[in-house]
Amino acid sequence: MSLLSSKFSRASALIVLYGILASSGCNLVKTDRQTAKLLKTEDTTQAELLKEVNRFAKVTSLHAKIDIKFEDNSFAVLGTKEVYRNAPGDLTVQRPGKIWLKVQIPLLNSDLAQMTSDGETFRLALIHGDADGNNKKFIKGTNGSDYSKLERKLDPTMLGDSKKAKDSVNAFKEIRPQHLTDAMLVRPTADTNVYTESTIFQIEEDHSLDKKSPVRSVMRGYYLLDEFAKQGDGDLKIARRFWFDRVGGIRLARQQLFDATGEIESDIIYGKQGNLADNPEYANLPLQVTVTRPREHYALTISYQTPETVMIGNVFPDAAFVLQNTWNLEEIDLDKKLREAANQPEPTADSKAINKFH
Repeated sequence: MSLLSSKFSRASALIVLYGILASSGCNLVKTDRQTAKLLKTEDTTQAELLKEVNRFAKVTSLHAKIDIKFEDNSFAVLGTKEVYRNAPGDLTVQRPGKIWLKVQIPLLNSDLAQMTSDGETFRLALIHGDADGNNKKFIKGTNGSDYSKLERKLDPTMLGDSKKAKDSVNAFKEIRPQHLTDAMLVRPTADTNVYTESTIFQIEEDHSLDKKSPVRSVMRGYYLLDEFAKQGDGDLKIARRFWFDRVGGIRLARQQLFDATGEIESDIIYGKQGNLADNPEYANLPLQVTVTRPREHYALTISYQTPETVMIGNVFPDAAFVLQNTWNLEEIDLDKKLREAANQPEPTADSKAINKFH
């Protein structure tokens, strides 16, 4: 058989097969299944996305009464997390990186913790301690330092005993006030950076709705705006990624911050928008902000108690962002501990065995 005849035979067979399927389509087995509802998306330009980031960046300082919800994810390997009840607090943030945060014990007029950062150093006062009144500390450190060597890891030998495992770590001590500054005060864009735009769709589920609700599971579209910082050697490193919800308009819904290695440092979710400070200049800003710190194993959600009373644009003195140990708490200097750890020799197998019993 010639090559031409072979090709003709295959083409004829395909035509016949198609005709058979088309004529008997009503006999094919098919079922209707529910899937995520595809939501209609809006279009915009990169210039408008940059403009929206800079609209957020107009907030140069902020003071507010807030509610805080803390989640400890230290034991996610156990399939659990600890969610603390909402606690009242006070928050003051001021550009470029200054913050003061007070967290109170729910229903009691008593402080649980206070923390500050002046943009370079931080201070954390654990005033109340744990349930037994222990671990009252005053912790000091430097914003840019890496304290991973000092972190207390989850002991894998305790995974069979969830209580001992949970007692071995406490993510609340890993909160750093500077983790919240870029979440509450979005930095403006810069001409020296490079920005790229792309789109993404993802399936989302609203567990607050009935399982039979047609919009419980939806496919939502987003614009992604990536910010790349130029390095001295000419390379580009991703610094931030902005997610813009495209449903019913364009809304800044998420901001991700990256470290020098490209790992996510902070994953920030911006909730429902509303008006702050009873001022039209600050309309359509988030009323709730959730900051997740994967490396420190915690998430923190901040909600404004009364959005219209939020103070925006005030200038606060530098002293307001340097916490003093007025409670005479035990002081821990993390920089000092880091230096001490650097001077210690690497433990040998024998020393590890000895330390196991001490």
